[in-house]
Amino acid sequence: MINMAKKVVIIGGGDAGTYTLEAIFKKGAEVLKQFDITLVKKEKGGSASICAVPLALQGFFRMKDVTEVDPPETFIGHGIDYRTETEATGINLETSTVSLDTGDELKYDSLVIATGRKPRIPDVEGATVKGVYTMSTMEDGEKIEAAMNSPEAKNAVVIGGGTIGIQVAVAFSKKGLKTTVVIGHQKPLSSILDSDMGSLVHEKLAKEGLEFVLGQNVESILGDGAEVKAVVVGGKEIPADIVVISSGMLPNSDLAEKAGLDIGETGGIVTDQFLHVKKDGKYLSQVYALGDCVEVLDAITLSPRLSQLASTVLVQAKVVVNDLLGGSYPLEPALSPSVATISDFQVGVVGITSATAERYGITVISGKKEKPTKARFYAGRKSMAVKLLFDAYSERLIGAQLISEEMVADRIDGLYNAIRNGMTAKELSRMEKSFDPCISLHRDVMVDAMDNAVVQFKA
Repeated sequence: MINMAKKVVIIGGGDAGTYTLEAIFKKGAEVLKQFDITLVKKEKGGSASICAVPLALQGFFRMKDVTEVDPPETFIGHGIDYRTETEATGINLETSTVSLDTGDELKYDSLVIATGRKPRIPDVEGATVKGVYTMSTMEDGEKIEAAMNSPEAKNAVVIGGGTIGIQVAVAFSKKGLKTTVVIGHQKPLSSILDSDMGSLVHEKLAKEGLEFVLGQNVESILGDGAEVKAVVVGGKEIPADIVVISSGMLPNSDLAEKAGLDIGETGGIVTDQFLHVKKDGKYLSQVYALGDCVEVLDAITLSPRLSQLASTVLVQAKVVVNDLLGGSYPLEPALSPSVATISDFQVGVVGITSATAERYGITVISGKKEKPTKARFYAGRKSMAVKLLFDAYSERLIGAQLISEEMVADRIDGLYNAIRNGMTAKELSRMEKSFDPCISLHRDVMVDAMDNAVVQFKA
């Protein structure tokens, strides 16, 4: 009997490739039979949790528990041709084939490009000295863990003030290393937090012993020929036995660009709302791209940007699989809700920051408040800082930033829905809120922040 299953090739075994497989599995065994799937990934092992690696360095979990969440056998058991330590070296759109470094060629009916991201390396002398690491892969995490546990490790420098860099710096500090964070901006987490909110994180981490060099860039990294010794900033040498470069991530779109696919202004692969790639002005109905290697449309500015989040690619995978099956499940512009554990803080954001609004000519009115989340007589209650950004013209919510030691993620998800549904400051301030003195306040911190914004609008 002739096998009429559609041949699907997936390039990449990170979140994007894994979630695509899982989205197919969830359709059931009969749907899975419709496909002959091959996944190729250059890394060893099965699926992993990259987001958990900086937290594993802090001791929240064991590194080995996050480096292989699902082994290859999990996918092989579903009938997937799951090839590890195998790199795709070329895509031929004319012959519908993928070339591999093994010399093989894979024929496809549908192709899914899920090549992920790569670290942005600053152009500084010494970036390749032994003892200088990036934090992008499982292998990176394992190398950093071994280095920080070395008896010789006394001083650490982290270059970059994004979420990953700050989490790695906290890990070093917890381990007892004297840790310095070098940030080109004036506050940490500047890509997701306004300066006033970033100051709360900065102050907390400084009290915990982290040292910060703000508003300056690394000039060079010094080594003695065998090991890193120092980082030079502002003409001053900062001792370093470990250096982690965490200056952001770039889309790994090289393979797609080599194949002639359109690459956007962000460096990410251009796609339509069904994740079809584009070549010579035309979208290709049987070639998809998703995950960290693609650019998305921002829901507020309606401009291209990156959204390198697991939550983003989870939705994208559903879009791809539904299109593979002939359905219609278009991708909405991105709001990118996220939450990150920074020491004892939970930092949650959704929508845009004030800096982004200014860059796109959007005038904002903000409502801000910090207060406890539970009744004054509740022992051990925590404080929450809230900043909400509203479009001064439409009065609609366009951004939110929350910092607390508890209950941030669910609130961010709720604010995501408020932005998606176009709710205004007045509408939000009139929402009924659930109340229990062990769980919440009858006058919630977010309501106060909304009211503080409402009074700034003209009646």
